[in-house]
Amino acid sequence: MRPIASLLASALMMLLPLSSAGAAMPEAATALFEAKTVAARDSALATLEAAAPRDPASAYAAGAGEFFTALELLASGLHRHGFESPQSFMLPLMQLPVPANPDPEPLTYEQFRAILVAFRDRLEKSAATLGSVPADADIGMVIDLTHVGIDLNEDGAIAPDESMAAIMAALSRGSVAVGADAPALTFRFDRADGYWLQGYAEFLMAQADFWLAHDFSSTFNGSFHMLFPRAKLPLQDILVPPPSEMGSNIFSSEWRIADFISMVHLINWPAVEPERRKAARRELLEMIRLSREDWKAIRAETDNDREWLPGPQQKGENPLTGLEVGEEQVQAWLATLTMAEDLLEGRALLPHFRVTGKGINMKRFFDEPKPFDLVLSITGPGIAPYLESGRILTSEDFDQIQREFGGGGFLTFALWFN
Repeated sequence: MRPIASLLASALMMLLPLSSAGAAMPEAATALFEAKTVAARDSALATLEAAAPRDPASAYAAGAGEFFTALELLASGLHRHGFESPQSFMLPLMQLPVPANPDPEPLTYEQFRAILVAFRDRLEKSAATLGSVPADADIGMVIDLTHVGIDLNEDGAIAPDESMAAIMAALSRGSVAVGADAPALTFRFDRADGYWLQGYAEFLMAQADFWLAHDFSSTFNGSFHMLFPRAKLPLQDILVPPPSEMGSNIFSSEWRIADFISMVHLINWPAVEPERRKAARRELLEMIRLSREDWKAIRAETDNDREWLPGPQQKGENPLTGLEVGEEQVQAWLATLTMAEDLLEGRALLPHFRVTGKGINMKRFFDEPKPFDLVLSITGPGIAPYLESGRILTSEDFDQIQREFGGGGFLTFALWFN
């Protein structure tokens, strides 16, 4: 696949549901992943949640269902207020292919925070449910991604163009093929994949908690009409052009470029819920722990049956990414996890291009919240309070890991590996 399209397809993996079963797939799990309506899906999910405390298979499938209903909560909130994707890899969660809404509801800053809270809390529920599945549970559920979906337009139906396969195709701009002639997108999800999904729930929770830790109302009021051009935001009547001049890509028109610059400039956020910023660090550390558990389980597998994330012993290109995993990539990824953990625990310091002899203590960045100013963090003054002496990571540390991932590129593998 082309590099950017490959990256987008891999990024969507953070939006994919996973599933589980013991020796046999529960009937409710089949109903969950084959549902054509939200009502049928929710009924099956409720059955699985009720059975989860006594049945690992039901817990696994319920955790997966809770994960993709979290995505549905986000998509529904975006659709309700007339979200228009900026089509930029710099805003990954804002790339959901939400259909146009001809009659959007007005949106306030408080309502947008509420959407993020609901999304984050459902992810927490998913992580807890997946975490209740025993490590030695016998998991093996075959899922066709053209049959699993979420309701993007709030009409109560889960249509073929709302399937995970269709969403992936939209995000990858055609590099993920769907249709009669496309490669099969059926995978057998096993116990290792549960750690993978749980880790992604933690990753997305950390992103939401970082936003919610701050008052970002100035960014919302001054630039979010770029994302919600007809939701009655404060500057809509002044700055939103006629539909014919809007353009779909963030860099396809002067007004979108201007609003993106405004957004960056306005990221100067006071910390209003500092415990959430501390929680974001804990969630990232939990993601790292789960990724290690994932690879431990993957490398113990002896089968090679439609693997979502194969180990080096499971040969063959993945039908979604077109990539094959070797021992070099696994070792490099484990080294990446150690590097990330050292940064989050303050054992290693993040370098800054303007500072010599000191680095940024990322543990203190999260645990000692101060106003977050994006531009001043890049230029230097914003990170000055977190500078200290110690072991500073070097460009060679990063380059050595990058080289192990070859032509596929570190980011593509990272978004796939979690």
